[in-house]
Amino acid sequence: MSDPIDFLRADDYLGPVVEDHGPIALEPAADPFERLLVSILRQQVSMDAAAAIEARLFDRVEPTPDAILEADPETLREAGLSASKAEYAQNLADAWIENAWQRSSFADRSDDAVVEALTAVRGIGTWTAKMFLVFGLGREDVFPVEDLGIRKAMWTVVDEELTREEMVETAERWKPYRSYASEYLWRTID
Repeated sequence: MSDPIDFLRADDYLGPVVEDHGPIALEPAADPFERLLVSILRQQVSMDAAAAIEARLFDRVEPTPDAILEADPETLREAGLSASKAEYAQNLADAWIENAWQRSSFADRSDDAVVEALTAVRGIGTWTAKMFLVFGLGREDVFPVEDLGIRKAMWTVVDEELTREEMVETAERWKPYRSYASEYLWRTID
């Protein structure tokens, strides 16, 4: 198998982006639960707002399933979580404990099977599950077309306003390294 950076450097769309930004690494998160929790916090808010909420939450509550599940909902709201996000965080903690999930729980599952398992938890949608695949598990071939940043970057890099379906078709050219391609796309709009 080829090197993902060399592979993408040869692409007409991403080659210039790779040259501008240099090599990148895709590493699984040290703590998969915490990373999935962070993805919930980042749902439908700016990165700055999410970072502030994350800092306040982790200052008040340890980012573990037990601590999140036992946290008073008012403490979660004081950290900046809406009532629904507080519920989603606790739903995640409950599912994590109930399923005895850990990194190895997902190792032999396909991307689709991981998405299916996670989206069964109220408050975790496809976007959140795909963020977990990329940033939590370090999977190399995920294309999160649900992400607004990815869509904006695609329009810029391809220089055309593609539909989501057309974006997915275009991203086929980056298989088996669509997570790396996504990382480069995000860098074009940072």
